[in-house]
Amino acid sequence: MTEASAAPSPDGAAAAEALALPKTYDPRGTEARWQAAWEAAGAFHPDPNAPGEPFSVVIPPPNVTGSLHMGHGFETALIDTVVRFQRLQGKNVLCLPGTDHASIAVQSILEKQIKAEGGSKDDLGRDAFLERAWAWKAESGGTIVGQLRRLGYSVDWRRERFTLDPGLNKAVVEAFVRLHEQGLIYRGEYLVNWCPASGSAVSDLEVEMKELDGHLWHFRYPLTEGAAGDAAGDAAGLDHLVVATTRPETLLGDTGVAVHPTDPRYAALVGRTITLPLVGRQIPIVADAHVDPAFGTGCVKVTPAHDPNDFAIGARHGLPLITVMAKDGSMNAAAGRFAGLDRFEARTAVVAAMEAEGFLVKVEPHRHSVPFSDRGKVPVEPLLSTQWFARAEPLAARCRAALDQGEPRFVPQRWEKVYRDWLTDIRDWCISRQLWWGHRIPAWFVVSETGGVISDATPYVVARDAEEAQAKAEAQFGAASRAAGRALQLEQDPDVLDTWFSSGLWPFSTLGWPDANAADLATWYPTSVLVTGFDIIFFWVARMTMLAGAFLQEDGVPVGGRDTWIPFRDVMIHGLVRDENNRKMSKSAGNGIDPLPLIERYGADALRFALVREVAGAGQDIRLDYDRASGNSATVEGARNFANKLWNATRFALINLGGETPASLGEPDPAALTLADRWILSRLARVNGETAERYTSYALGEAAKGLYEFAWNEVCDWTIELLKRRLNPRPAVEGEPLSAEVMADQRVARQVLAKVLNELLVLLHPLMPHLSEELWHGLTGAPEGTFLALQAWPAVDAAALDASLEAQFAELIEAIRVVRNLRAVAGLKPSQAAPVVFLTGRPELATVLRAGSGDITALTRAASVEVRETSTTDAAGSTPMSARCLAAVSGELQVLLPIEGLVDLDALRGRLEKDIAKAEKEIKGLAGRLANPNFAGKAPPEVVAECQANLAEAEAQAALARQRLADLD
Repeated sequence: MTEASAAPSPDGAAAAEALALPKTYDPRGTEARWQAAWEAAGAFHPDPNAPGEPFSVVIPPPNVTGSLHMGHGFETALIDTVVRFQRLQGKNVLCLPGTDHASIAVQSILEKQIKAEGGSKDDLGRDAFLERAWAWKAESGGTIVGQLRRLGYSVDWRRERFTLDPGLNKAVVEAFVRLHEQGLIYRGEYLVNWCPASGSAVSDLEVEMKELDGHLWHFRYPLTEGAAGDAAGDAAGLDHLVVATTRPETLLGDTGVAVHPTDPRYAALVGRTITLPLVGRQIPIVADAHVDPAFGTGCVKVTPAHDPNDFAIGARHGLPLITVMAKDGSMNAAAGRFAGLDRFEARTAVVAAMEAEGFLVKVEPHRHSVPFSDRGKVPVEPLLSTQWFARAEPLAARCRAALDQGEPRFVPQRWEKVYRDWLTDIRDWCISRQLWWGHRIPAWFVVSETGGVISDATPYVVARDAEEAQAKAEAQFGAASRAAGRALQLEQDPDVLDTWFSSGLWPFSTLGWPDANAADLATWYPTSVLVTGFDIIFFWVARMTMLAGAFLQEDGVPVGGRDTWIPFRDVMIHGLVRDENNRKMSKSAGNGIDPLPLIERYGADALRFALVREVAGAGQDIRLDYDRASGNSATVEGARNFANKLWNATRFALINLGGETPASLGEPDPAALTLADRWILSRLARVNGETAERYTSYALGEAAKGLYEFAWNEVCDWTIELLKRRLNPRPAVEGEPLSAEVMADQRVARQVLAKVLNELLVLLHPLMPHLSEELWHGLTGAPEGTFLALQAWPAVDAAALDASLEAQFAELIEAIRVVRNLRAVAGLKPSQAAPVVFLTGRPELATVLRAGSGDITALTRAASVEVRETSTTDAAGSTPMSARCLAAVSGELQVLLPIEGLVDLDALRGRLEKDIAKAEKEIKGLAGRLANPNFAGKAPPEVVAECQANLAEAEAQAALARQRLADLD
């Protein structure tokens, strides 16, 4: 299409096709094509030696067992928005992906498979089981990685890590050995949360509390007859105490009964003994401040081996620990006649026996919190077990000190307190798990010292490998073993480490630690930001900072000349994605929303944009609209419509740019710009700066909302409409060529349109990467191998900024809206031209209206545009014209539409009278509803407020219609 062409077709359409932009947007094909192109070109595979300020993110590794859920989709959209923006800022960006080996989950899957085949893991043996586990990982473990790729994650897939890969295993072993050498890892017997389903200890953080309806059993514990102090019992008028419990099966392990030291009811009994029912064991009555004298009878049974609070009481009073339960959840030999029963079967049997022997006082219904294993999905059992522990307090102290210096920075800041509170009230971390799939603990037991078996008394050595373990054992035990005629025999600890131990090393193990000279570690540690959910501040965020403090600093000084040892400068905490009813999504509730069908229907960009745009503030939960019957989401469909709007706007540009690109068109001459041109270029510069600031400060929802409003309203609805007549001018005389002046203005219009769209696509790229990449290539004609993703963020054109013009042009746009509304009220046909009169007491507004009269004429079908400057009083008063007009007021502007001779005035009066009657009927109904005390006093406040707002609107519409009716007389 030549510059002198009077119309865009067919040459413009051919230009659009030549630039390979189809009529309709196909997200599936577009997204797959760009994902493949980015990856094939290594677009997101950075060089640690490349120029640019380093910026790095290690993504929270999803479990290898997982499949994509909406939480992953939301987190991915947030992270990718951040890193794509930083890449456009010219930084050397690393976004490193990976997956977690998920010890308990994988082992559970495999054990179920083996059981279905009629076998067990023990039948297979450890080596064969692990071989099968790695085979499962190779076959099924990549599901979520493929799904993450579909979202357009701009990560470096060539650096993808797995928490069990050799490099990370080396880091885990090194970390364990160093912590043990520092005295921060020890082995000991302690009460742990035991999951009978998985056969492993689980940490406090892997326990989920569930509210359940149960029972509270009250039992009579008789005082021991004939024991010293009977007189005290008689004086108290008691021959027994009553205790209550929700777990009757544990009474078989009771070793005491506790009362409060100041409770006068039992003061005389402290030091006496109880004869434990069903068992016959004499147990002491002790005084302990932990007991709440106001709860129940004020007497508490103490089972130190089966309850953490009782464990503490027992330690204070030297009570023995009697374990009555095996690790499979059955009762052991210490349970006497109940041995071999499942714990819940034993509960029923113990209650029946207590009732039969006259010890059951009463049973009450009782709703209480029961700890469940997050993985095993069964109630955990506090059990005594010899495990490996990390001393948490010394590790946490460093983190608290760093937090006092503002490291890391939490966004939003309120989560800093949650992090600090957890670091302040912390128990030692049980890091061993009785599983096979995972990082095997690098400790070797010298079993030759204990008859060839591992026991609590077996000595051990901690080493990096079997060879080092053999040397350490030889140095410590070799001479004594040879003197005793024993061959030195070692056996590695069969347990594995808690998955969170290896995940805690993630920000630096993935970058090459413990190799201090690793290029990635030197360039990208500390990482720039961690984006994660609030629910794993304890599980993961704190563990990463604690372990970083053990290895990335010495005496408070960061190693490697860094300015900090903290593993991430910022922690951006995001909320949850809630369902259409604003409920938390969960498997148990069955209300999850699968993102993959939404991607299939609307595209990944639409889903990403919809999720980010819903964020009302950092850390806030979002709600996703979803129709389960149809599979539709109005929220995501709205984002898809936005994508279509951008697609159509870019096609319009391609048809109307005369086959040129932003580069070939160049920058417009400021002196040649129209009022509308200067307005949109000022708005573009302002939105550029605002968007960059929002991306930088993690106000991603605000960035998405701002770009949506700018692109949809100011670019597509106004700028393109305002430019149409200049892009396709008509010659003054039909058949004659365009004048040089008109052609010059046409080129300016093209330059403005090209510049606005080109920059807009860059601004949108972090949020809608595939669509923007496709449209940018269509617009710029960029060659293959050149990517928008790697371009520079456009500089803000400070010279274009004009706040006063923006405000005045907004009034011009509002004036056009008012004229269009008046034309609709009058019933004018689109082809009918009608004069427009503006009255204002503000000279600067009058100047803008006159300068924009050509645009007003084009967009309102005005036969003429007259702007009158009047006093403020005149402008706001009655219509100062003899001709019949429709009038409206917008701020300090009165708009008149003379209609006499253009419309049937009697028909218009009839329509206005109908509008008045309709409004008055609505007013009557709403006023009556609000006057009803049953509604006003009982309806939800938001419903009452909506009714009040509707009444005010109806009253305003009625008043407006009456005024217009009066203007016709």
